Amino acid sequence: MNAQAFDMAVIGAGSGGLTVAAAAAQFGQKVVLFEKGDMGGDCLNTGCVPSKALLAAARQAQAMRSGARFGIAAVEPQVDYAAVCAHVQNTIATIAPHDSQQRFETLGVTVIRAPARFMDARTLEAQGRGFTARRIVVATGSRPAVPPIPGLAEVPFLTNETLFANHVLPAHLIIIGGGPIGIEMAQAHRRLGSMVTVIEAAVPLAQDDPELTAVVLDQLGAEGVEILSSTTVTGVSAAQGITVRLGDGRSITGSHLLVAAGRRPNIEELGLAAAGIAFTPKGITVDRGLKTSNRRVYAIGDVAGGRFTHEAGYQAGIVIRNALFGLPAKATAIIPYVTYTDPELAQTGLGEAQARATHGEAIKVLRAPFSRNDRALAEGSTEGLVKIITTKRGRILGAGIAGPGAGDLIQPWVLALERGLQISAMAGSVLPYPTRGEASRQAAIGYFADLASNRLVRGLIGLVGRLRP
Repeated sequence: MNAQAFDMAVIGAGSGGLTVAAAAAQFGQKVVLFEKGDMGGDCLNTGCVPSKALLAAARQAQAMRSGARFGIAAVEPQVDYAAVCAHVQNTIATIAPHDSQQRFETLGVTVIRAPARFMDARTLEAQGRGFTARRIVVATGSRPAVPPIPGLAEVPFLTNETLFANHVLPAHLIIIGGGPIGIEMAQAHRRLGSMVTVIEAAVPLAQDDPELTAVVLDQLGAEGVEILSSTTVTGVSAAQGITVRLGDGRSITGSHLLVAAGRRPNIEELGLAAAGIAFTPKGITVDRGLKTSNRRVYAIGDVAGGRFTHEAGYQAGIVIRNALFGLPAKATAIIPYVTYTDPELAQTGLGEAQARATHGEAIKVLRAPFSRNDRALAEGSTEGLVKIITTKRGRILGAGIAGPGAGDLIQPWVLALERGLQISAMAGSVLPYPTRGEASRQAAIGYFADLASNRLVRGLIGLVGRLRP
């Protein structure tokens, strides 16, 4: 077939793909973008945006229940779930124009609303037409993993791809999976009025520091979310509701089932073998410059083992520098992440267990609980802490925060890690009072706490006192 020639071809119009396509077009490249689904990908349509909109509605409902500590009568909110869902969809619609086909065509991008697959090392096929490009970027993302549970295929169940199209508030939502998606949606639905049971085969929020996750999980428990840890599911059936059978012999029956048991990369329909692109069940194999085994092809985001929208955006910048400017850019940044529960949970760099595995006992663990932060006390919300890991010499290794606004509070620590700052930089900063951010400085000051009892330091202070007039 005759193939139309481009400078850059991008497969997938999610966060990473859109960033590459927009940047390449603005630098004068001839770009073709393929998307078989909705522009904006998972993040806009079924992931980050709708979930945070739902969480915001749930937080408002919870605020109405929690006024007594401020002398304001607590009331049980009257939840109009259809209106909540309208808020979610309106949020998507407000953001959608930025990711729209029209906007990208205005930028000069040729947008093909169809799947693309490799025919050979540099040729793609879509809608029966051929397309060649000097550089190709695969950014097809991932989809919900569906575990091989007996009976699951015969039962109506939700994933994040279908959850936000459900406009009926579940009476009892059963969630299989205790990762960030499962835990966020558990709290949101509980606050909006559902009974919620979370079933996790291992440990909920296992990627995070247990000291920090305990803050979040305790709050969910206090709100009435039932979390079953180290619990396997042996089968699912539907009669009057949906019944989930557990490995210990118990059964739980609910009205709705959400499967949030991880993600799988979208690689099956790409024809990767025809292009000589190596891959595994975890995704496309890339080097530190995000190049595949085919030197013309890059892969970014979930399809290449990533996990986060901001990670895909960062990787898009690496590809632009490599593919357009020939710079030897490599993806080496430390990627922070946040679980958007209330309180939030944020992490960047190494947690305590990872730091001990790498550095042994040659670390310091610094903590500042929000119970000693004046702003938190004034707001009546003192749960959680800032937890910082450094080397004995004060090099910052990681930071974790559990508490309201943790996703914002982690940002100075992201910068500190990126720039290789010492803990003294945070300890010596001047922060506005009263703010929760002061807890970060308080944790940093803790690095120097043992100086007060150090005999050499005390001796030096005494000597200075004697020598000064």
